[in-house]
Amino acid sequence: MTSNPMEPSGKCTVLVVDDMPDNLSVMSGLLRPDYKVKLANSGERALQIVAGDGKPDLILLDIMMPEMDGYEVLRRLQFNPDTEDIPVIFLTAMSASDDETVGLELGAVDYITKPINPAITLARVRNHLLLKRARDLLARQNQYLEEEVARRTREVVELQDGTIRAMASLAETRDNETGNHIRRTQHYVEVLARKLQHHPRFSEELTEAAIEMIFKSAPLHDIGKVGIPDRILLKPGKLTPEEFEIMKTHTTLGRDAIVAAEREASQTNPFFRYAKEIAYSHQEKWDGSGYPEGLVGNTIPLSARLMAVADVYDALISERVYKAAFPHEVAVEIIRDGRGSHFDPDMVDAFLALSEEFRGIAQRFADGEHALNAQVDRIATDLPAEHIELTAQDTKS
Repeated sequence: MTSNPMEPSGKCTVLVVDDMPDNLSVMSGLLRPDYKVKLANSGERALQIVAGDGKPDLILLDIMMPEMDGYEVLRRLQFNPDTEDIPVIFLTAMSASDDETVGLELGAVDYITKPINPAITLARVRNHLLLKRARDLLARQNQYLEEEVARRTREVVELQDGTIRAMASLAETRDNETGNHIRRTQHYVEVLARKLQHHPRFSEELTEAAIEMIFKSAPLHDIGKVGIPDRILLKPGKLTPEEFEIMKTHTTLGRDAIVAAEREASQTNPFFRYAKEIAYSHQEKWDGSGYPEGLVGNTIPLSARLMAVADVYDALISERVYKAAFPHEVAVEIIRDGRGSHFDPDMVDAFLALSEEFRGIAQRFADGEHALNAQVDRIATDLPAEHIELTAQDTKS
């Protein structure tokens, strides 16, 4: 015969609390054949036993006891998160419904009236142990499910983040930048957003959820560069006006790619909003001299204004095959000079206040020498040698 996993066994522990030794003796003799029994002759002693090792599965609690009655014991059990889930059956000689009401309102699960009926007492003990075991099993299952959902969610998020970085890296491998540029700009944007999170101009929009989505979508700021021809994207020197017009289309190409992905999604996701904003508008300037639309001031999306500071700072401090790296201090001054023209003034102020954090991020995700050598080798392979004449001032966006 298959055993019932819900059936209480001798492993269940029942605590009997009564100030009368005879009552304790009777209850002990009745319960010991089936359960592990603990006895307490006062409310204080009962609380000591419960606080020790091995909480009881069920408590049979006398109401009328000196010093601390059963009601007070139950109140203390209910007040303690470690004991509030232990079912309590009151043992009482009283039969008034008001007394039962008080106990049930305090959290008792049942009453057994003295003098006890052995068969009824065993049946009620068994039934309440079954109920407790069912609750415990359900709680464990719920905890397992919550942990499993959390684990699966982490896996999905990690997969999504990895896919986003892989897509962004695809664009970077075609450009004169490295994969670490993605990580640096991600973290620049995050620290800048957190600095501004409580600023009156930005607090309403820069919620925790928004900052998380901006951080996730930041790597896609230059995804549109996959559509720019190599002869322009990999040109070491300055671009001609015609070439620069083509280069500028990377913002539109990136936005359109994300729009296409969004159409395929089964539900809306704020990630797409920020990804589109950053890809399309991170080259806009505060004074309206940027592209692709020449937006001015606050008409530039907030996420794109954050990315503009992060992207320019990283471009300035990074060595490229067509330019030398500027020192951190020089990059800081260039961004300071762009306050109110290239960049949102409040964002520049925030950047200046935490510029050392930007320096730390740059050092943490610094490019290795092999990355720059790989860029040189690639451009040397893809372009005629006479084109590889570089100046420190040559940059492309």
